[in-house]
Amino acid sequence: MLGHRIRVYKSAQTPPRSELLAWKIAAVAADETAVDPDVAAMVINRIIDNAGVAVAGLARHPVASARAQALAHPHAGGATVFGMPRTERVACEWAAWANASAVRELDFHDTFLAIDMNHPGDMIPAIVAVGQQCGATGRDLVRGIATAYEIDVCLAKSICLHEHRIDHLPHIAAGMVAGIGAMLRLPVEVIYQAVNHIVHVTITTRQSRKGEISTWKAHAPAHAAKLAIEAVDRAIRGETSPSPIYEGDDSIIAWLLDGPDAQYTVTLPEPGDPKRGILETYTKAYSAEIHSQALIDLAFRMRSRIADLSGIAQIVIHASRYTHRIIGTGSGDPQKFDPGATRETLDHSVMYIFAVALEDGTWHHVDSYLSTRAARPSTVRLWKCIRTVEDPEWTRRYHAQEPSQRALGAKVVVTMEDGSKIEDEIAFADAHSYGARPFGRDDYIGKFHALASDYAESAERERFLAAALAVPTLPSGAMQELTVEVPPDARKCEGLRPGLFEQSNQ
Repeated sequence: MLGHRIRVYKSAQTPPRSELLAWKIAAVAADETAVDPDVAAMVINRIIDNAGVAVAGLARHPVASARAQALAHPHAGGATVFGMPRTERVACEWAAWANASAVRELDFHDTFLAIDMNHPGDMIPAIVAVGQQCGATGRDLVRGIATAYEIDVCLAKSICLHEHRIDHLPHIAAGMVAGIGAMLRLPVEVIYQAVNHIVHVTITTRQSRKGEISTWKAHAPAHAAKLAIEAVDRAIRGETSPSPIYEGDDSIIAWLLDGPDAQYTVTLPEPGDPKRGILETYTKAYSAEIHSQALIDLAFRMRSRIADLSGIAQIVIHASRYTHRIIGTGSGDPQKFDPGATRETLDHSVMYIFAVALEDGTWHHVDSYLSTRAARPSTVRLWKCIRTVEDPEWTRRYHAQEPSQRALGAKVVVTMEDGSKIEDEIAFADAHSYGARPFGRDDYIGKFHALASDYAESAERERFLAAALAVPTLPSGAMQELTVEVPPDARKCEGLRPGLFEQSNQ
């Protein structure tokens, strides 16, 4: 691995392309280094993980809406759509739109947290869709996904977007472009132009995760996936893009991030280095925002020590600034205490999540967010007793360079009405790589069956798993097996409205 210093240049001082970050990303994507076996195994795990959470969300409105849009763009040699028969194909960019929306909807797939944070699994649908349409092999797909994760992890470790209220899309978008380029073995020049394009068009604000959070939360990475495919297509055709997108004097760094005097060090693999970034990422055991995962486990652990939850006077969660500001009271969002809030908002309220986990001792991707559950009087009372505070020590531990020390947890102090206190802390969620019960292959398969069994028939689930487990050996043309069909009633969503794509003057 080699650290690259990135800074802003005046136009007249722009260095050669080979010294620009977008070119260095493209060079990593074009490098032919073989994928390590443990990395390939984790790629398979995440393909399985994505499928389970996607299937469980198929009947939800944002997913059904995106699927309807995709189905209005049929393509005989295109890509598959989760829930639909494998013979029903759409243009790959629209498959990516529908499938990434399905993967993201329940907030239940993998995550990476560093100085920036995102969901790397959001990148997989775009790479699979292009691979299906272009006839890539399973080996090509593994190479592409491993590359995408590598670029995303390297960028998230080096360039902070959220401090400037920029949503995390540019990092995963650059990863998607790099992954598609690696899978298709595109030239460095083509990938470079596509990286410039995609970073330029995916700058959006974090308002998508503030206040009353909307259904756009599911669509945001899907939109980036669609744009990434279009960026690669345009670059393949020989078109050029704004450059240097990172270092230019009117670039995102100069005007949207840390300004013209900013300097970053982005560490990327050198030629021949294995791409192992995916092994630093982790999936979720619970359908809730990533900073809440460890706190759900801690709530389960603490509840046995509290004889009467109604006797709680106050709960203070001492956490990193990110937990405090993103899903805690440091956000300043009153909606995070509203029993009538959207599921997307409750998913980003650690006060709600901790209260429900403490009361129920379990977590369910549907039942824990029901409006009747959120409005339960005992829950509302407990919920409003909870606040978060930023603890510098947890922020320091969050930023530790060594992954095994990069704590993602918090300390909780429960004060009872009689003045007694109950305290506990947790550094990692149990399912985390460094947690009490790290997720392994059997856990991924178990999660897939638990989420998909109410929607997909047993034979279909087993067919998908057989294909997923064999990904590295799939020949060209076999990647269409990497989807899950469900009966029409299992994907039916009430209240869908036709849009522009269904309109006709005939």
